[in-house]
Amino acid sequence: MSIMTQFYAINHLPHKQNTNKNNGINPLTTLSVAVLLSAFSVSANATTLVSATEYLDYNLPKHLQERCIERKNCPTIEIKYLKTNHDWINGVVNGRINNLVVNSKLSESASIKNKSNQADVEAAIDDFAASQFADLPEDSVFIYHLTIEPKYLGHVDSFELFEINSYVFTGGAHGMPYSEYLIFDSATKQQVQLADMLQKGKKSDFEALAYDAYREWVDTVASDDHDYEQSWPFSLSDNITLTDKGIDIRYQHYSIGPYAYGMPVLSIPYDKLNTIIKPYFIPQQNNYRQ
Repeated sequence: MSIMTQFYAINHLPHKQNTNKNNGINPLTTLSVAVLLSAFSVSANATTLVSATEYLDYNLPKHLQERCIERKNCPTIEIKYLKTNHDWINGVVNGRINNLVVNSKLSESASIKNKSNQADVEAAIDDFAASQFADLPEDSVFIYHLTIEPKYLGHVDSFELFEINSYVFTGGAHGMPYSEYLIFDSATKQQVQLADMLQKGKKSDFEALAYDAYREWVDTVASDDHDYEQSWPFSLSDNITLTDKGIDIRYQHYSIGPYAYGMPVLSIPYDKLNTIIKPYFIPQQNNYRQ
């Protein structure tokens, strides 16, 4: 096992994107899976971001290494874990990442696992690599891909904002990206979800605003709103995050549109949410940072 750690101090600037460029991680070699642990920590007032990055190499079983060498095409597997100075945030984010790894190649006979340990993750990586050799012809030019990466988005008041992005390709016309928002309240040390934000009895009002945002989005992608909605009807997603302007709602591929339309984001401004979400979640002016 080899571990390399780098530390950075990055000053925050309003409305500027801070990026931690650690030269990335090489795709899976013929001998090992590269697993990257990335750390970001932000103080409550978000004046400085301190970031550490640890690399951990996980070796495939010998028989899979031999298949890689024999075929000269190993699957690309890149997994990044979050490591901040807040263990409770790490636990939630990395727990979700482990679940995405374990459930990365579902079948009708394999149910979704909600909790996963390290042995589950390693077994899932082995199975993902092995499945390429079992599923694809020996002369196939395709290789399987599994990438998962957490990303720090910034903060609104005491709320720390993260996103997990993943991509899975196991053959077919295209792979399947996925994106999930996570919100953490540094004051209460709790993860925050849509249900926590809504005032009592206001879910239907929030859904109505989301539907209005959906109709506005449809206007930008379709010439016939009615026909489009018949094919891709609206549904409320609880995959949300806070921004400096309001609440963003992220949809996965095929949720409200065809694959080519990507993962739409519907936005609802705070001035429409004053009587719908709790005042605690309405940020004070100029208190958003990336």
